[in-house]
Amino acid sequence: MDALAFEHHLTSPQGRGHRPEGSHGATAGGYACCDEITFSVAVDRDRVSGAGFEAHGCGATTAAASAAVTLVRGAGVLDAARIGPWEIAGELGGLSPAKLHAAELAADALARALGAAVRADGSLPATGGTGGTGDTGDTGTGTASGASTGTTGPTLVAMSGGVDSAVAAHLCAQRGPAMAVTLELWSDSENDAETSCCSATAVAQARSLAHSMGMAHFTIDLRDEFRAGVVDPFIAGYAAGETPNPCVGCNGHVRLDAMLALAERLGCETLATGHYARTAERDDQRGPLLRAAVDAAKDQTYMLAALSPRSLARMRFPLGELRKPEVRQIAADAGLPVAAKVDSQDLCFLAGTTRARFLERHGGITARTGEIVNTTGGVLGGHEGQHRFTVGQRRGIGIQSAEPLYVLRKDGDSGRVTVGTSAELRADRVQIRAARLHRAGARVDSVKLRYRQRPLRARLVGHAEAGRHRSLAIELQDPADGAAPGQLACLMDGELVVGWGTIDQPAAS
Repeated sequence: MDALAFEHHLTSPQGRGHRPEGSHGATAGGYACCDEITFSVAVDRDRVSGAGFEAHGCGATTAAASAAVTLVRGAGVLDAARIGPWEIAGELGGLSPAKLHAAELAADALARALGAAVRADGSLPATGGTGGTGDTGDTGTGTASGASTGTTGPTLVAMSGGVDSAVAAHLCAQRGPAMAVTLELWSDSENDAETSCCSATAVAQARSLAHSMGMAHFTIDLRDEFRAGVVDPFIAGYAAGETPNPCVGCNGHVRLDAMLALAERLGCETLATGHYARTAERDDQRGPLLRAAVDAAKDQTYMLAALSPRSLARMRFPLGELRKPEVRQIAADAGLPVAAKVDSQDLCFLAGTTRARFLERHGGITARTGEIVNTTGGVLGGHEGQHRFTVGQRRGIGIQSAEPLYVLRKDGDSGRVTVGTSAELRADRVQIRAARLHRAGARVDSVKLRYRQRPLRARLVGHAEAGRHRSLAIELQDPADGAAPGQLACLMDGELVVGWGTIDQPAAS
């Protein structure tokens, strides 16, 4: 450790108390000794025009923040986005393990402030030239050949800190210039930060991984937008007696839109993600369609169905032609530390907590007694909240019966939960609302009503052209074992997603 370098930043901190005009600030804190840094960054197109900080806590915190200001001030945006704890520690002449937390804190505050500044004021020029010709998981013809896209310019890669996005980033970097972005979407003391893919901990892990791959990394704080566009509708849906699917709205209207906008700021022609999906009909003037991934067990087109063709035209899915074991092998061969990392399973904002607890804390939806009835209105028992049930649910109903009972309907106003037999659950017609068709409705030959459900043979009732529709009816040739209001109905033509809508109400046969 260079004591002189550390002493210089401690006694003559660069940028302390300074907030440049037009700057964007961000705060990071809560490490070992409760230190806190508020960092400010101003960006003039492709360069950092100014930086400053305020720090509270131990002396190492002040020194680390000063070192970060020294490194970032006047730097190009991409160079600034490569600054992490080790670069800050190096500016200080090295740090002991006990003091390294200060560099981590400064790097986190810098990254958040830089992301906010670039998102608002950044403007990097798009660069020409052709990228590599490897397979991107996208085809222009809808065939299984995996044709090359021949993309030009740099690629922005969405990284979550898991193996899938890491391999997507690795493959993109092999083909040409690439940079990474991670979104911080949710912060809650009751969540498990290690298993949530959108927490501050996950962001820091993704940033460290991107830096280890030599990539510039941008952190975007999207917590306010996520709360308004995903969490609040999730809460409202359960209060109304529905079973909403927040991932669809997050991908279709919040998360990917923000990353596409950032890609444009950074001069990136494409956004790549680690989703298991492909695209097809890329030459169609209306824009491409989603196509199911090669690995049917990992296919994520259902969760991406709300993406518009306009957005899909700017996106790439490098894992679309790969199977999960192949992805893990690529990660292992590349020496990526996440090669064996376990996939996250829960909704990101439910990691470490329960749905009922979350709805109570963040939506005020508490236990509310109600009746469990059969289809003729006969009362079979009671419950402590309709939001604890889902249409199609069999286990945990709490009613003894000679024949298995399933949840058929929920009423948010009365709190009544209707149950019945599997025959009563079965539906051969489903109504959807707020529907979008990317192609003519006559192309629909199947529908997915749940994420892990196989497509059911179906057709739309009546004539429906491409565009928006207030409501549409789906006639099922393969009856569904329940259709939960609030869930997405993914309208398909073979492997292609040609539209979607929200299930409005189950229709029993």
